[in-house]
Formats: sequence, C-alpha cells, structure tokens
Amino acid sequence: MRLSGVFGPASGWPNQDLVTLSKEFDAGLVLESYSAGVFPMGLGGTWPVDIMGWWSPVHRGILPLDDVRVTRSLRKSARHFTTTVDAAFDRVLAGCADPRRSGGWIDERMAAVYEELFEAGCVHSIETWDASGRLVGGLYGVGVRGLFAGESMFHDPVRGRDASKVALLRLVEILASDGQERLLDVQWVTDHLATLGAVEVDRDDYLRLLSEALD
Repeated sequence: MRLSGVFGPASGWPNQDLVTLSKEFDAGLVLESYSAGVFPMGLGGTWPVDIMGWWSPVHRGILPLDDVRVTRSLRKSARHFTTTVDAAFDRVLAGCADPRRSGGWIDERMAAVYEELFEAGCVHSIETWDASGRLVGGLYGVGVRGLFAGESMFHDPVRGRDASKVALLRLVEILASDGQERLLDVQWVTDHLATLGAVEVDRDDYLRLLSEALD
C-alpha cells in the first residue's frame, strides 16, 4: 500500500509531529507527501536505517513572504555575496548533509531521492558565493505548484556567517516576484529563522494554507 493511502484525513493523525513510519521511500512518494502536508525525515538514534519517519508538525513553521525581516546588518552583509539558482545543487546538498553538523539527517538514501527530484525539476537550490567565488552557503527545497518547502540550509561558519540567510532572501524574492500567493514552508521555526520573520501556525491552519497554495 502506498504511504499516502494510509495517511487518511488529518483529523485522524496523532497529536504529535511524527505522523507515521514506513520502509517505503521513493521520489514519487516524497512528492505525494508534500501535497498531503507531510514530509520525510530520518529518525536516527537506534532506529533501523531503512525506517523513514513522516512528519506533519502540530505547530508548523512558515515564512510569510510579506513579513520577512531584513536587518540593516544583514543588508550590509548581503552586499558581500552573490547568489545563483540551481547552479550547484550537488554541492549544496553535500553542505546540508555534512555529517559534522549537529542533528544531521540527510543520509545517502535521502540524498539520492532529492537528486532524482532535482533532475525532474521538482527540487531547487540557491547557492551563495563569496567575492572569491567560493560556495559559502545555500539551501534547497521542493516546489509543488504554489508551495515551496524548504528542506535544509547551510553556511560556512568562517567565510559565510550570513550566507544561508542571504540564500533565503533570494528565495523569498523569487517566490514573491510574480505577485501570486505562495506558501513558504520551513517545517519548524528555529531561532535562525525567527530572526527573518518565520512564525508557527497550527497544523489545521497550515493544511488550509497548503490547500490554497496547491490550487
């Protein structure tokens, strides 16, 4: 049975961020999950490596495009970087999956699926470069109609302190460029994202916003 078939209505989901588990994991299933308001993330710890967790946070993080906060210091820092789109996806993915990062969750199986989705045009990356042409940060995520689900971001702590924020600002600029209503999903609100204006919404409110975005 396809995992999307066992999600059922959201009213039947548990009152916790982790909705269900599966051994099944492929590119098609990942795309289906985003349309259902769910996303995959490994469990780590003592869980078997072939078990995938499927999550729909009770308090979902979003970044309203009209309410992004850009401090004076960030504007000043951004002048030292340039950004590109889909120019170095593999390197951005590798930066996000760096095992030296705390809380890393992108394993080889996940990387392979997102690489497949990138080739299909469903995943996109934004790269941040310093003045010497070095990749110092970036992000990637999944685009489904009016939804962009940010998956992960990284920055070089020495050469690119604000590089991931600069990548996110470029993403917001792109999503807002045509005046259409779009939903930027950031999964959970971190301190890093909160400084840019990310907020939490209840799961039911997120699913309503998602339905509007997919339409």
